[in-house]
Amino acid sequence: MKLNELKPMDGARFVSKRIGRGQGSGNGKTAGKGQKGQNSRSGGGVAIGFEGGQTPAFKRFPKRGFTSMNHKEYAVVNVEDLNRFEEGAVVDFEALKAAGLVKKELDGLKVLGGGKLEKKLTVKAAKFTKTALKAIEEAGGTAEVL
Repeated sequence: MKLNELKPMDGARFVSKRIGRGQGSGNGKTAGKGQKGQNSRSGGGVAIGFEGGQTPAFKRFPKRGFTSMNHKEYAVVNVEDLNRFEEGAVVDFEALKAAGLVKKELDGLKVLGGGKLEKKLTVKAAKFTKTALKAIEEAGGTAEVL
């Protein structure tokens, strides 16, 4: 077998239909678009969200509030979840990801104060709640804000 003898397997490639190339092609004249109407015209078709003249959904439903441009979304973890680490360990995003407690970092890591921490740990995160800081310090650990 030589390189010039290679060819794709049967059915792997196909020649696309050449529409609008005369009656003999089997797809001439109207090019498979039928006779008249919006979809037969060049550039025809309806806009996204168009509902046939009925008031579209995005106009029918009420609008409330706004989306802040400065909104940040944090990966969150409770202090009681940190009990699975060994005493004196350094807990950061990579350690939490390896333990399966968080998936994506998003805009940073935030430690919440849910539950009770029973081990002395060094926790590194972007944000801590007041109760989380209190729980970490009561257990004898330290909290580092990144």
